[in-house]
Amino acid sequence: MAIERTFSILKPDATRRNLTGAVNALIEAAGLRIVAQKRVLLSRAQAETFYAVHKARPFFGELVESMIAGPIVVQVLEGEDAIKKYREVLGATDPSKAAEGTVRKQFALSVGENSAHGSDSPENAAIEIAQFFSGNEIVG
Repeated sequence: MAIERTFSILKPDATRRNLTGAVNALIEAAGLRIVAQKRVLLSRAQAETFYAVHKARPFFGELVESMIAGPIVVQVLEGEDAIKKYREVLGATDPSKAAEGTVRKQFALSVGENSAHGSDSPENAAIEIAQFFSGNEIVG
C-alpha cells in the first residue's frame, strides 16, 4: 500500500473540552503520523467555503455556527491508506452508531458535535489540506 495523506479537524466541541491530546493518541495508536498541526479560529467565510458542498442542506447554517464557535485544530495525517484508516479511527458520524474505541464513540456529544472531521477521498484530502497548509508547513 502507498503512503497517503489525509486532512483532519478537531472541532470546537473537542478543543473546548481539551481533547486534542486524547484524539491525537488515538490517531498515533492507529499508525498514522501527524505531519502538520495548528490551532486556528475559522471565520464565517472560511467555514462556509469549507462546507460549501452542504450549502443547500438544512443543517448548513448550524454546521457553520458550530465550526466558528471556538478554536479548531487542523491536521495533516500521513500513513498507509491514511484516508480509510482515519475514517475508521473516527467512527460513524452518529456517535450512537460508532464502534467502541473510536473518536466519536468516546468523545462526540451528538451528531452535530461529533468532535472531528476526516477527508473522504484523496481528491477532497488534497483540497482540504491546501485550504489550511502551505507545502513548507507539512513536515513528514
